[in-house]
Amino acid sequence: QVQLVESGGGLVQAGGSLRLSCAASISRHTFISYAMGWFRQAPGKEREFVARINWSGGNTYYTNSVKGRFSISRDNTNNTVILQMNSLKPEDTAVYYCTATLNAIDYWGQGTQVTVSS
Repeated sequence: QVQLVESGGGLVQAGGSLRLSCAASISRHTFISYAMGWFRQAPGKEREFVARINWSGGNTYYTNSVKGRFSISRDNTNNTVILQMNSLKPEDTAVYYCTATLNAIDYWGQGTQVTVSS
């Protein structure tokens, strides 16, 4: 069973930074098998892809709107994924979800709220 717990959300002014963390309850041997990612869902909008990182951390992918501002990384020793968010904008306001993917099966965390004030 895979359990994902996000933390680090909160209220920040535009231009500020937040660091989201996702702790995965997966055996260390298995964690490296998973691609990890972040999605977000703003009020009244569909859930959208934000960022993804492969098992080694050598490949990362971002949606265009966050490129150059957000950075995803992983710590395979501590089963953790980080989303560093800089230069935040009000349109980044959303619930952010951590995901773990293996063999086309996605696991989701409960989400953490990020609110960016103008």
